Amino acid sequence: MQLILRAAAAGRWGAIEIKLGGDDLIEEGATSLKTLKSKIEEKSDENSPSFLLVLTAVGGAYKREDGVYVAPINLLKP
Repeated sequence: MQLILRAAAAGRWGAIEIKLGGDDLIEEGATSLKTLKSKIEEKSDENSPSFLLVLTAVGGAYKREDGVYVAPINLLKP
């Protein structure tokens, strides 16, 4: 599942892929997000996303070498 977050006034937005499994699903989510970003850059006047995030069920938060963030859902709590 992909979510798009937008700060309308600034024209900035981010893309989030929800993956509840392990490393294979995180990789799948990162690939999907990078594909989405590439398509937007090639075929749209829309700004590129400010961030790409794979949201997981558990685990640590980190930034991958390709720039995609990975974080567990419990970090979103207030």
